Amino acid sequence: MLIVVIVGPLLIVKGCGSPKSGKSVQPPENFQIRVYVASENKVRKMGLEEYVKGVVAKETPANFEPEALKAQAVAARTYAFGRLEKVYASKNDEARGADICTDPGDCQAWISKEAAMKSWGIFSASKNWNKIDKAVNDTKGSILVYNGQIANPVFHSNGGGKTENSEDVWEGVAVPYLRSVVSEGDQYSPEYKNTVVIKNTDFSKKMKGSYPSFKLTGKDTAASIKILEYSAGGRAKNVNVGNITMKGTDFRKLFNLKSANFKVQNNGKSSIKITTYGNGHGVGMSQWGANYLAKKGGSYDEILKYYYTGIQLSNVSAYSK
Repeated sequence: MLIVVIVGPLLIVKGCGSPKSGKSVQPPENFQIRVYVASENKVRKMGLEEYVKGVVAKETPANFEPEALKAQAVAARTYAFGRLEKVYASKNDEARGADICTDPGDCQAWISKEAAMKSWGIFSASKNWNKIDKAVNDTKGSILVYNGQIANPVFHSNGGGKTENSEDVWEGVAVPYLRSVVSEGDQYSPEYKNTVVIKNTDFSKKMKGSYPSFKLTGKDTAASIKILEYSAGGRAKNVNVGNITMKGTDFRKLFNLKSANFKVQNNGKSSIKITTYGNGHGVGMSQWGANYLAKKGGSYDEILKYYYTGIQLSNVSAYSK
């Protein structure tokens, strides 16, 4: 998965009208979206529901519970529809003039039906695609709204046991439906716990590359790294690294860590070991947490309402301009 990492500027939701009454509306299957497919370097026009199937196939393991796949379908559709209606946009035009792109760092990951089935292999392809097809069809047209506005339901692979408040990850106004909640089941993800080893010399070189005045202040590298403040989700919010104070999210980005929930210790005399918990930015829905709730009997709407505080479900036909 991609992490499905969606950038901060997308959190700022522009005004969008409430459901329109007294007008003719399109059925969900009639909506079209222009997708810039990065691997092909071209724009494809496709049905919104077809696009959502490709997102679910790429973003979520096919062996997830049906209700978790449905929850992913609604989140993916909401984001795509928000881009289609120009409710929000990113800073960079990664979509090359299209409505959305397949770059997970700027939009959502996506894969064609043919490529997905090939990746699953002959014995699982039909079964997996039929499962995803049903999850999307069963939620056809469903989107998430908050106070009459199309929501921006960001998601990630697993939250390491707890999700984040949006403002602790991205600067800006706190988004009321992106609140920190306990995320059970994250520990079952194979990416729940990760460890990287970095040579002390490489660590200092990378720090100096971004902060030329950087100097170690402790007896060793690990002793020079101190977490000053933790976020609501238990991640490093502010960190002292030698004589430099930086955000935990910046530390994560600089050293390409899976999460800002990390612990640092010496790994012998010449390197350090950084252990991270969780995979992704941690805001919104945890995909592995959603699957856990589905296994416990939770429906897709219950899962969505758990991870997105105060959210309501609506339909694309009610919100099209």
